[in-house]
Amino acid sequence: MTTVQAICSEFGITIVDGHRYPEIGQTRAVATLERIMRRHGEGHLRLVLTTLAETANNKVLLDEVGLWMASDMIRACAGIVEARAADWLHAWDEMPVGELQFICQDLRGVVPQRNALGGMVFERLYRRFGPAQIELFDGKEPA
Repeated sequence: MTTVQAICSEFGITIVDGHRYPEIGQTRAVATLERIMRRHGEGHLRLVLTTLAETANNKVLLDEVGLWMASDMIRACAGIVEARAADWLHAWDEMPVGELQFICQDLRGVVPQRNALGGMVFERLYRRFGPAQIELFDGKEPA
């Protein structure tokens, strides 16, 4: 079996010591990566890293919350990932997921971060891939 370190290296992700704050393209969430691979397999882990590391502005999400959220979205949207992989990656290119994760920090202690971020990302994926193309609030801010 391929090690998490080898897979990260393939994606240009650097593993840093757990006491350091990771920069863009770095992670210290080795245990999270190992758990994802153990639970869902190496192929799934590769999809998670492809979704985050090979799309615009998402290399900041290589922490426990971002990795699990991406894993959750891949499982929730498996049909889209399989049938429309290029569209899937394009959607992640366009989403400001790092900004959404920053916003979620206001919910810390109230809502688990993984769930809050997952809900925000899923809503955007639903708008893109859902049964009807919807625009919440018709493009207007609520009053």
